[in-house]
Amino acid sequence: MSDTSITFAGGPIFDGEVMLNGYAARFIDGALDSLVPEVQVPSGEPVEDLSGDILSPGYVDLQVNGGGGVMFNDDPSIETLHRIAKAHRQLGATSILPTLITDTPEKTTAAISAATQAVRDKTPGIVGLHLEGPHLCQRRKGAHDGALIRSMEDADLQQLTAAAKALPVLMVTLAPESVTIAQVETLVHAGAVVSLGHSDAPFETCVAYARAGAQCATHLFNAMSQLGNREPGLVGAVLSCGAMSAGLIADAIHVHPETMRTAFAAKQGPGHLFLVSDAMAVAGTELSEFTLEGRIIQRKNGRLTLQDGTLAGADLDLTTALRVLTADVGVSLPDALAAATRIPAGLISQGAICRLNSISQAIRISADLSQVRPVVAL
Repeated sequence: MSDTSITFAGGPIFDGEVMLNGYAARFIDGALDSLVPEVQVPSGEPVEDLSGDILSPGYVDLQVNGGGGVMFNDDPSIETLHRIAKAHRQLGATSILPTLITDTPEKTTAAISAATQAVRDKTPGIVGLHLEGPHLCQRRKGAHDGALIRSMEDADLQQLTAAAKALPVLMVTLAPESVTIAQVETLVHAGAVVSLGHSDAPFETCVAYARAGAQCATHLFNAMSQLGNREPGLVGAVLSCGAMSAGLIADAIHVHPETMRTAFAAKQGPGHLFLVSDAMAVAGTELSEFTLEGRIIQRKNGRLTLQDGTLAGADLDLTTALRVLTADVGVSLPDALAAATRIPAGLISQGAICRLNSISQAIRISADLSQVRPVVAL
């Protein structure tokens, strides 16, 4: 469609960096042309009234295990990725890392192949792959299958380094208990984003792995050594190491709001805390339960649990996480939006995806942060 323009006005505009009030966003053929004060919009210009909604780049979610009724682990295929990405696009996430939870070597190979194909095909929403395990710590396995947790071997390292070079983004969650510093250095050199998680490692060990290139931690506070009076643990390493960032499941279930408030206040930069959904198959559906490798996961009162009560991922979308951060934790709306867009995009070196540069990547968030509304497409 040639030379077609539309302007959005009547609500706050988050451009990926700052919140603009009293501004209008003009798009030509779907691409952002300009951001100007509303008073400068020419009369007769087609204007879409935001009615107080927030216009923002879509969310960037680096931990998405499933959605639309399916888990990536159940069928790590291109078809599954299409279904998961579509479900999360409806929830506002326009860029995701599909995440494979600890599984067999065969499943890992299939996941890498599917993600590589999805990126090659330019599947909307898929920007890479997150492998959460199997190289974790048994004591902090959470809902992961302990029988599949194992130490990293040479064949694993070779596969991961090849995947890191083939994919635009490969995030790998691992525990120092199962991976050596030399292996981490090799992964980082290959371009992988190494994230520490599901670990009971002490503070000094975690700091050493951060110095080796681990730049992130997976779901801060959950499934990791805690901040204690004599042993700061992985939590302490994340908060004190400026080079480290960390994902946060801000559902007020995995982490108490006051604990989140303390973490935001204590975090040393330039690293940041950012939002993840840790979403499972129920995302975007009304399902009350699903299975993960034959184990029943129940959905009740905002929780996803195994039958023994262990939390198994989250029943969360990032709009809800924004509401928790702003209403319960006291984070400003611009900072909360950055935690859902700019910060995770920067961590994976994909800065362009967090800017308001096209209608196809934009979302409308209701002013009360209760829902994501569709953006008018050209």
